Amino acid sequence: MKADVLLGLQWGDEGKGKVVDVLAPKYDVVARFQGGPNAGHSLEFNNIKHVLHTIPSGIFHNQIINIIGNGVVLDPITFAKEIESLEQMGVNPTESLKLSQKAHLILPSHRELDAASEVSKGKGKIGSTLKGIGPTYMDKTGRNGLRVGDILRPDFKERYNLLKEKHNNILKQYDYQSNIEQYEEEWFKGIETLKRFEIIESEHEVNQYLKEGKKMLAEGAQGSLLDIDFGSYPFVTSSNTVCAGACTGLGIAPSSIGEVLGIFKAYCTRVGAGPFPTEQENETGELLRKIGHEFGATTGRPRRCGWLDLVALKYAVMLNGVTALIMTKADVLDTFDTIKVATAYSINGKVTDRMPFDIDVEITPIYKEFKGWKTNISGMTTEGELPKELMEYIQFIEKETGVPVKIVSVGPARNATIVR
Repeated sequence: MKADVLLGLQWGDEGKGKVVDVLAPKYDVVARFQGGPNAGHSLEFNNIKHVLHTIPSGIFHNQIINIIGNGVVLDPITFAKEIESLEQMGVNPTESLKLSQKAHLILPSHRELDAASEVSKGKGKIGSTLKGIGPTYMDKTGRNGLRVGDILRPDFKERYNLLKEKHNNILKQYDYQSNIEQYEEEWFKGIETLKRFEIIESEHEVNQYLKEGKKMLAEGAQGSLLDIDFGSYPFVTSSNTVCAGACTGLGIAPSSIGEVLGIFKAYCTRVGAGPFPTEQENETGELLRKIGHEFGATTGRPRRCGWLDLVALKYAVMLNGVTALIMTKADVLDTFDTIKVATAYSINGKVTDRMPFDIDVEITPIYKEFKGWKTNISGMTTEGELPKELMEYIQFIEKETGVPVKIVSVGPARNATIVR
């Protein structure tokens, strides 16, 4: 059996949480393979919105095994809050959630380092979520980090204090008033919450599940255009968000990857700083934000909004080897007379269909226009009901990317999902 991979193809916020929740009943295992509490996977059912930051989106299905993989960085404070929220809803996560012993821990001092670093950049801020993600991955690659498995060691507190002392010395270099102690009591309570869960040799268990024929879905966080190697560097996250990250973040071989399901919005959004060629800093952008409720699930920050960027989308499809596309938030475009799609860029008078290395260049998108469908599609349940104009929009995307759009989401609820 091979593991399917589901990931975002834009700058995050594509609607991965809802889609995983919809697809989850087909799978025996759902495993997060990278990122941390900077993710905000929103799910809505029974008219209640739920946001998961670290826990896999299959957690609402009792029969599914959920795994936090080794590629994830885990904040015990955020994790404990998520667990408490789930338990208040009647979910018992201790029965189905397992933690990789090799997942790295986010310390209170990582959060302070993140904040101090961002403040020091001034106008050059990258738009960090200030969750300590970057500093944690830096300690991971610097071979200083603490991992989930370390919490079971008798000398864990000593290891923690050594790393905290190192971070305090670094913080002295910044003009920043840190207060690590304000988080510590809650952090150590979070460590006790972690101990309630099964801590596993995840690479062995994941491969054993595949060997046994269990169906597995690897769930990515953020989006492909935020990948540390292939995203709009330096305005990126600190992990590999592309399909290859599922291999290193779970310990599975490339030959064990099955379908690659790529999610994209019918338009584009971005949170924080960084290039955004199709951004609409006008009434169109405001309307997209208002109708789409485009505010960060993790940060609450208003998202920048713009038209679909096919140059970027085709790039992400190529990097990930996408086998099926999933379009979300098609209903947000219901009221527009005209819908635009960027098919190429003009850079210094030259037309290109490739993402540029230099993100500081001025990019002028070249648009193709489509007639809007001017119809409320949120109550539609079959492909045959979808308006002709929307189908022409979808078929154009399929032709350009060479990949079929298998699912169209027409609303936030579970049942607002059309499988083609």
